Amino acid sequence: MAKATGIKLIANNKKAFHDYFIEDTYEAGISLAGTEVKSLRMGKCSVKESFIRVEKGEVYIYGMHISPYEKGNIFNKDPLRVRKLLLHRHEINKIEGKLQEKGLTLVPLKVYFKGSLVKVEVGVARGKKLYDKRQDIAKKDQRREAEREFKVKNL
Repeated sequence: MAKATGIKLIANNKKAFHDYFIEDTYEAGISLAGTEVKSLRMGKCSVKESFIRVEKGEVYIYGMHISPYEKGNIFNKDPLRVRKLLLHRHEINKIEGKLQEKGLTLVPLKVYFKGSLVKVEVGVARGKKLYDKRQDIAKKDQRREAEREFKVKNL
């Protein structure tokens, strides 16, 4: 029987798209305990304040909050513990090379189920200046106004 390949979004990091220009993205697996997966299935995850570091050739995510599973009792892990991301060696080497460049950082973009596996989309990002953020907000407002006018005309 074929596996289901549907993608179910668990958490999205909208703040990352507001604060950074995303230059490149990678899909990484994540090393989790059983009760953490059950908690993720219930949608209890936050990646807003999390960040990613490459240490000794391995990639770790810090500050990712997975709420404890209600029925997990003693098997629950610390909600903010450091978790290892699973990437191929050539991907880690490529990321390390890019991070040597000044101003680039690694941020989590979204957490989702791909089939039965938990995946994290990781982005190599460059920080935005204040004027860049203002331009993005202005563009979003213009687009919203245009859609509103279009909707009024077609009624």
